[in-house]
Amino acid sequence: MVAGEKAVANLSAMLPTFPTESPELLPAAAESDDPPFAVDRRAPVVRLSETEVVKAVLQRNPTLEQMRAAATAASAKPAQVSALDDPTIAFSTAPGSSWSNNANYAARLEVSQKLPLSGKRDLRGRVASAEASAVGRDVDDARLRLVEAARTALADYYQAGRSLTVNDENRELLREFRKNAQSRYTNGLAPQQDVLQADLEIARQDERAIGLGRATRVARARLNTLMHLPPDAPLAEPPEAVGQMTPLPEPATLRASAVAGRPDVKALTDRVAGEEAAVALALREYHPDVELIAAYDGFWQGSGGRPLQWQVGARVNLPIRTDRRGAAVTEAQARVAQRRAELARLLDGIALEVQEAYEQVREREQVVALYEKTLLPAAAANVKEAQTAYVNGKVPFVSLVEAQRGLTELKDRYYESVAEAARRRATLDRAAGIVPAAEK
Repeated sequence: MVAGEKAVANLSAMLPTFPTESPELLPAAAESDDPPFAVDRRAPVVRLSETEVVKAVLQRNPTLEQMRAAATAASAKPAQVSALDDPTIAFSTAPGSSWSNNANYAARLEVSQKLPLSGKRDLRGRVASAEASAVGRDVDDARLRLVEAARTALADYYQAGRSLTVNDENRELLREFRKNAQSRYTNGLAPQQDVLQADLEIARQDERAIGLGRATRVARARLNTLMHLPPDAPLAEPPEAVGQMTPLPEPATLRASAVAGRPDVKALTDRVAGEEAAVALALREYHPDVELIAAYDGFWQGSGGRPLQWQVGARVNLPIRTDRRGAAVTEAQARVAQRRAELARLLDGIALEVQEAYEQVREREQVVALYEKTLLPAAAANVKEAQTAYVNGKVPFVSLVEAQRGLTELKDRYYESVAEAARRRATLDRAAGIVPAAEK
């Protein structure tokens, strides 16, 4: 039992720990456990901003720490592969000479150092440095992707929050409609069905509020996870606006920005340079290496009966195994061709990705403008006229309900389009390698 408890304690110590608070992102007061439509609206409202969220994600998310550790490990590689091998020391003796009357004591102490020639060490360092640079670029690419994920999650949170607001507003208006229907029913000007219809519509909004509450909690959990917080940690209210409505640059400008600024392009370019250095290194393997030797031994007796003498020498390998070296050169050249083809494919994919993201952003922003200028004003005017007409007994209650339902649906689609435009902007910025102001 004690061993089991110890194992559980050890396991608990290995589990990740989460910060329990994010002061800059917390609401002013603890959130209620009541349904979303019953939340106390009297507390001061603290809202998230895109800048705060992006900053928190870049500071807290463990992905970057993992990538930085990998980059640090890679940056330590060039010094290892370009360093000289350790010198070697050897000692040998002829044991019989220790007690022989016919020979002096025979022993040998040897020190040797291998020296690669023809710039091999420099080329090995260039190969490792290129890979280290590429891994460092991978950190920058992870940053861009985390920024995109943060902005996308914030857009999800915004959409869920705005949908809840629309739901609350719709419930309040439906209650007003019900009062009108109840008054007309009491005065014998409308059937009881109008009141029941109003109750049914209010109940439908209650049902919808449950689903929206779930969507809000999931969006909050996604943001918290990106910020390395517990999924159910309290969070400030969603922002009132997301996305950028600044003019879009031309696609050609965005493609040029992507080629010049995207970290994955730079990383792959570094890896091409590393493979090219590997080809040069493989060709240098046709050159021999030298091993210098210094020895102090007694296997050769000098004049005057000196038992030990200095000797110097060198060893040189003979690079005659050309089949192996030729295959290594072929392999290295093929890897260069592979990397270059990979880079060309990446650039083609980037051009398509940027163009596709550009078109999607433009489409969503045009839809948002259409809602703002035409659809929403027309739907709001339609509801106002239907409400006046119902009070005056000119249209049935169902016409008023249909008008309000249509306005609610349009509002939902409007906020969905705004959120989608923000998501597409985030994708476009990442595809074009654009660093947001919050990250600079």
